Formats: sequence, C-alpha cells, structure tokens
Amino acid sequence: MTGGARLPLVLLHGWGFDASTWAPMRAHLDGWEIHADDAGYFGRAVAARRPPAYVAVGHSLGAMRGLEEAGGGCRGLVLINGFARFSAAADFPQGVAPRVLDRMLARLAADPAAVVGEFRRRCGAEEPVDAGALDGDALAAGLRHLCEGDARAAWAGRRVPVRVLAGDADPVVAPALTAASFGGEVAWCAGGGHLLPLTHPEWCANQIRMFAREHAGAVDPA
Repeated sequence: MTGGARLPLVLLHGWGFDASTWAPMRAHLDGWEIHADDAGYFGRAVAARRPPAYVAVGHSLGAMRGLEEAGGGCRGLVLINGFARFSAAADFPQGVAPRVLDRMLARLAADPAAVVGEFRRRCGAEEPVDAGALDGDALAAGLRHLCEGDARAAWAGRRVPVRVLAGDADPVVAPALTAASFGGEVAWCAGGGHLLPLTHPEWCANQIRMFAREHAGAVDPA
C-alpha cells in the first residue's frame, strides 16, 4: 500500500448500531475505497462486497466477526473497541457475566427499544431509538453471538497483521477484557470510550493510515 496504493476497507459495526457508525471516521479517509456491512438491526441487512484483497475494520462485535472471518482476501485487521471473547467463562473470568446477556435476551422480545436504547446510552450514544425500525430476530442473533462467540483461537492463530485500538475509559469493554483478549498489542486512546469511530474518528483514521504504511509489504498483494 505504499506509493499511493491502498487496499480497500471492509467495515463491520457492532451490536445495536448500524453502518452509519462509521460516517465520522469515513470523512477522514477521503479517497479510500470502503465497503460497509450492515447487520440489519434497524432494517435490511447488507453484506458488503469483499474485494479480492482488503483490510477488515471491525468495531466491538464487528471486531470479533473480523477475527472469525479473516481468510481468503483479508490481508489485515483493525480491531476497534473489540475482544476475542465477550462473555465470561471458567478460563476467561475477565469477560462479561453471562447472566447480563441472558437478561438482555429475555427482555429483548418484550421491549427491544428499551434494551437497545439502554445499551446505546451505556456506550455513550444519546440518540433515541426508532422502535419501529428494529429487527428483533437480528438483534437476538447478535446477542447470542456475544454470549457464545469465542475467537481466541483465531487470535492465537492469526496470519495477517493486526492493529488493536481501545479506549482506556471504555464502559463496555473494560481494559482488563481488552488485555485478556489481546495481551499488550493495543494502541490505547486516552479518555476514549466504547464508540471510538464516533467520538475519536480522526484518531481511528490516522491509526488505519499508520497500519497501512507500517504493514504495506505484508498486506499489499502487489
């Protein structure tokens, strides 16, 4: 990706959000070919085109998805506010207690707007949720992924360069959870919370540019 050549980016957002999460960060990546998945939590799901070679950029649950799906044309990963596993287990006590996710799943069928709204406010997003747009099945599937997903083996066996970005004031993915997932391979955003692509879009964009420059030989198919 030197000399002006840059691999396209494929963006994967987190639970309770949509592809618009990336809009502020994309504004700082002018001229970059970008494709964005949408999980369909607020309407129709969209699976972004995967170019023959690309860098996947995932936020929160999207970061775990990026780890799980890395292969084929994926030549690099940028994981933002992410984790290799979210729920706690006997060998992963730093995770979130499964009962928290179980309660969210139980409430989701009765009042999805309340569940999504509370989660988004905890993340730092204050915009009201349009209850009529919510897709309960997609949201439930995403929560189950958070409950059951485990990409620790994928992290341990990674074969592409990775940049991990995290906020040291993240109320959802605590620094201890980040460290348990990724060890010391983390670029920390001082004072950053769980929505770095929204709250610190220029910092995220700059990190992506640095990643592209530092690993050009590893990720550039040419």
